[in-house]
Amino acid sequence: MTEPRFDLLCIGEPLGEFNATRAETGAFQFGHGGDTSNCAIAASRQGAKAAYLGALGDDMAGRSIRELWQREGVDDGHVSTHQSAPTGLYFVDHGPSGHVFSYLRAGSAASLVGPRDMPRDLIASARIVQASGISQAISASACDAVFEAFAMAREAGVLTAYDTNLRLKLWPLTRAKAIINAACAMADIVLPGFDDATQLTGLSDADAIVDFYLGLGAKIVALTLGHEGSLVATPTRRERLVPIKVDAIDATGAGDCYDGAFLAQYIRTGDAFAAAAYANVAAALSTQGFGAVAPLPRRADVEARMALEAKKAN
Repeated sequence: MTEPRFDLLCIGEPLGEFNATRAETGAFQFGHGGDTSNCAIAASRQGAKAAYLGALGDDMAGRSIRELWQREGVDDGHVSTHQSAPTGLYFVDHGPSGHVFSYLRAGSAASLVGPRDMPRDLIASARIVQASGISQAISASACDAVFEAFAMAREAGVLTAYDTNLRLKLWPLTRAKAIINAACAMADIVLPGFDDATQLTGLSDADAIVDFYLGLGAKIVALTLGHEGSLVATPTRRERLVPIKVDAIDATGAGDCYDGAFLAQYIRTGDAFAAAAYANVAAALSTQGFGAVAPLPRRADVEARMALEAKKAN
């Protein structure tokens, strides 16, 4: 069997980010986002070999994202450049209930990707292929592209991971439920957030939500619970992991950081519970700065904090 070229292949839409800094009314800090791109960068910062599959516009934001991936060691060899469709953008504002997103992404380059753009050889060369609800919400063709990629991955014996990431500004709940549940049924690893999962499943109990996704066929479910940590389960075991305490500034991208750190550590250890403990710490550390990418911790940061927490416990 040929050794995989990549640990993780992420599929979806990278975005330019404008994040309100609170320092000055109307001031925004330019950065980068897109849930699966954040995931790829987070995984790369943990030492995983990550690649991205999608499309960008021939514009400033697209060029900036490619430069970011180059710095971060994320392979972009299968990201096409569209000459007329733009790179998507989003804006982050911070209110009493947390961060609020606004999008400028209709007709973006990534939304034009379809099943025919899914390269079988690339997908077969990864250990894990990852996508999300947002990857599928941006257009009907992008939705079908994820299904095609997951089918190819299964045929090739490659693991699939899916973050439910629900954005009701992109599609109605009824359609989101049908598509996301169908994708979860094709995923080996399901990575839902609690708030999204309550809407997608109609359930409000964390254990019941985990059981729902295990019932769809997932081998591993890692349910993030915000300030309460996460609940991780396989068909034979489950464990609730408490979060560490940090001075959180901005939670943008924390769930994506969890995904990337979890998958990178799972590839390294083969242990879903060790991966979840690691990802819990990484996600908490990622909230200590503004933006989705800049605060993403590196392996040394996560390991140092885990060592500190272990010392406190003893």
